Order: sequence, then C-alpha cells, then structure tokens
Amino acid sequence: MFTILRIAEDIMKRRLYFVIPDLDTARQIEKELLLERINDDQMHFLGKRGLDLMDLPEANTAQRTDMLHGSLIGLVSGAAAGTIIGIVLYMLRDYLLPVELGGILLMLLMGAIFGVWISGLLIGTSTPNVKLERFQNTLEEGHILLMADIAKDDVDKIKHIILSHHPNVQDFGMDPTIPAFP
Repeated sequence: MFTILRIAEDIMKRRLYFVIPDLDTARQIEKELLLERINDDQMHFLGKRGLDLMDLPEANTAQRTDMLHGSLIGLVSGAAAGTIIGIVLYMLRDYLLPVELGGILLMLLMGAIFGVWISGLLIGTSTPNVKLERFQNTLEEGHILLMADIAKDDVDKIKHIILSHHPNVQDFGMDPTIPAFP
C-alpha cells in the first residue's frame, strides 16, 4: 500500500506560481523552461484582460475560471436534488408517475448532469478562479502570472533557475499536487 501511494505521489506535479514584471521577461523564462524540458503545456501564462501574450502559452478556461470547482459543487448538489426528487416521485407513485427504484437512480444521474452543466459550464466559467484572486491587483498593474506544473523532483531546480536569472520575479509558492495527466 505504501509503495502505491509513493508511486502516485511521484507522478503528481506541483503547480508553481510566479509573478513576472513584463512580457520580455516572461518570454525569456519560457525559453529557459523549454531548455529544461518543461513543455508549453506545463506553462500557463495569465495577464490582465486584453493583454496580448503573443506566443506564450496562455492559461486555459479551466485554469482561469472556477469551472472545475463549480462542476464539483453542481455534481454533488444536482445528484442530491435528483435523488430527493426521485424518492418523492417513488413515494407518490400511486398518485403521479409510476416510478420504480430505477427511476430514483435515473433522477440522480439526471440531477448530477444538470448540476454539472449549470454550475460548472454556465456559472463556473464566468467566475474567476478563487485560487487566483490574490493575483488580481498584480495582473491589473500589468504584471504576468506564470503557473508552471513541475514534477516534484524538479521543483527546487526550476525555482532556482527562474529566481537566480530573474531577481525581479516574485515567487508565490505552490499548490501541493496537480495530476500528471489532467
């Protein structure tokens, strides 16, 4: 069991956060990370709305917004609501629709799907990512945020490269685990 947990932890990545003062520095950091075999799909740059990041790999919708968090909330609340509706329909089957036990499961699934759709895709994509709220003022000032998904063993090396080559870059820590294959 311990070995399986250790292997799972080894394939996980850490998300590092850096605030970069300008676009030229961001482009230099991207080149340095590419030389360290950090692919573009592991780098996510984010600037204020309307800032042209040119050829830098931009953060996608799931990284910029609360889509994933909203989807999870919608899944749980939709499944709960669907289950309650299914149970009520089952209890009132003599008066309303003839719903059997399978109908409860069907309502649970329909509620979960509806919840994910409403909370995640409609509401979550229009809500900024709560993990990025602390960077909002910095981004509005014209700085660029780099979120880099780095293998656990390479974290210290990558931090050292970025911070030693670019003393004007600010390190804002890391998230403990990011799946290796999201």
